[in-house]
Order: sequence, then C-alpha cells, then structure tokens
Amino acid sequence: MQRNRLACLALIVLVMGAGLASRTYPVSHVSEFIAAYAGDTLWALMVFLVVGLGFPRLRTSIVAAVAIAVAFTVETSQLYQSDWVNQVRATRPGALLLGVGFLWSDFVCYTVGILIGYTGESLCLNLHVNKSVNKSE
Repeated sequence: MQRNRLACLALIVLVMGAGLASRTYPVSHVSEFIAAYAGDTLWALMVFLVVGLGFPRLRTSIVAAVAIAVAFTVETSQLYQSDWVNQVRATRPGALLLGVGFLWSDFVCYTVGILIGYTGESLCLNLHVNKSVNKSE
C-alpha cells in the first residue's frame, strides 16, 4: 500500500504549526508539561511524516525505524560543539532542525512522537483495509 502524499504533506504542515505554537505561546496558555515536551514530541512526529512522504511505499515499521534513527542521530549530534555548527544552530532554521542542547529526555519525546505516528498510520491502514474487504464482500 502506498501513502497518500497529499495527506502526508497536510499532516506535516499541521504538525509543524502545532510544534511552533508549542514553542511560541507562553506557558500560561498550556500546562507546563506540554510546554516542556510537546515541541520535541511533535518534531519527531514530523520526522516520521517526512520519511513517509519521501518513501511512500515503505512499511510503517521501516518508516518508524528510519525516523527514530534520524531523531536520535540529531539529538546525539548536539554533543558535538564547534564554531561552524553552533553558528548554524544559532539561526532559527538551524535550531529547529538540529536543536541546540543535548537532553536525555528528548529521546523519550522522540520515541513517543514516532510511536504516535506509527500508531496513527497503522490504525488508518487497518481502517482502509477493513473498508476494502467490506466492499469486496
């Protein structure tokens, strides 16, 4: 089965908007817990969606594995500090893509975000398959 690229793109835009909003609005508008962890969780969900968009025929489990590898690599790369990479991280796009500081808790957020993507896609695929089976009966 192939993913719907338009649906993936729409979800990426929605997730990016939610992630940016989670970092923009003051804590008084959302709980402290959500303010602290939603951005990283949504970032990982976006990585899952981008991988799915780029490789629409990959199985959901492979998309999740690639996304977790990318997310964990980006987080681990934050341990590397040099002038050139810190200059990239000092820009808004660089900070959004590469992060700015290593945190162990980010690994949990990334895992949760990718599990949300995996579970959501699996549920949608099951619904689609069940619909197809019911139509053919």
